[in-house]
Amino acid sequence: MENLDEPLQEMSTTEPTPAVEEAIIYPPKFEKEDKSANIWLRSFASLAAYLILGYYIFPSYKMLLLITAIVMIHELGHFFAMKFFRYNELGIFFIPLLGAYVSGTKREVSQKQSAIILLAGPLPGIIIGSILYLIDQNSSGHYLFDIPYERIGLLFVILNLINLLPVYPLDGGQLLNRIFIDEESMVSKIFIGLSIGALAFFAWRMYTTTGSSFSFILLLFPIMMLLRLFGDNKLSSIEKRIETEGINTDLEYEELADKDYWRIRNIMIEEHSSFKDVPKAPPFEYDVKEERIMTTIQSLLHRHLIQDVSIAGKVLIFLIWAAGLASPWLLNMDMSFFSRFDF
Repeated sequence: MENLDEPLQEMSTTEPTPAVEEAIIYPPKFEKEDKSANIWLRSFASLAAYLILGYYIFPSYKMLLLITAIVMIHELGHFFAMKFFRYNELGIFFIPLLGAYVSGTKREVSQKQSAIILLAGPLPGIIIGSILYLIDQNSSGHYLFDIPYERIGLLFVILNLINLLPVYPLDGGQLLNRIFIDEESMVSKIFIGLSIGALAFFAWRMYTTTGSSFSFILLLFPIMMLLRLFGDNKLSSIEKRIETEGINTDLEYEELADKDYWRIRNIMIEEHSSFKDVPKAPPFEYDVKEERIMTTIQSLLHRHLIQDVSIAGKVLIFLIWAAGLASPWLLNMDMSFFSRFDF
């Protein structure tokens, strides 16, 4: 890759006229180096941070390992489903005290695939937890790490059930937003706004009830979601500007013409506050922020959501989701173990 500090091509700093523009040889758009190895390095680093911090928080290292295993099984469900549907740049990242998530990219997203991916996280954990709970109920005295199967089963079920709640960005909230709501509509934005309010209220309620400082950490979710909403609004205005310029964004980044890359880049420099300090082209020079610019341009390229779930399919997905939520009551589980978490 070329040195980012060296110009790719020296040209006049004035805007080219349409006649001259055709004669310009545009340098290639920015391409980041393959960082697949770095993704897994960051994944293991995040897991190490998760375990180290958890060691000082959890009363028992056995409980820490158990919860880590539950989280790992949950995320591996998402991971293998995304891998099956050929998502790119896959990685599992742990957030100390909060959980984990799987990241991946794909331009054409199917509703059916999304439903399978979202349910592939919590459902296996609920099934495993239900089996362990039933084993203990029919033949008590089974332990793992000196923890009875009943408690392990309850932990599996409850932690995964929480993920099925219809609150964005939990799996249940994403399922509702992707399958039952048009995620590009105002209804979707209202739903996300309500989710932000629900998460903030939960954190406040937890603090007033328990006085735990952990509630402030939970506020990270609504804060990040608010920032994302503001960012999406900013990008929508940039999208409109790009459309007025007649630039086609209905394609993959690899298909984007070099000329259009530099044109979009200039528009972003004018419209996006994060790139105000980046010089416009020409001259055509990569900036130290070029990878962030490239990532933002990639997010502007239209993602296709394939509407391939029929009404019968939506009913089936709803029933599976509802059964997962109702699993503790369907199995008549004793929930008194969690009574101290009465928020």
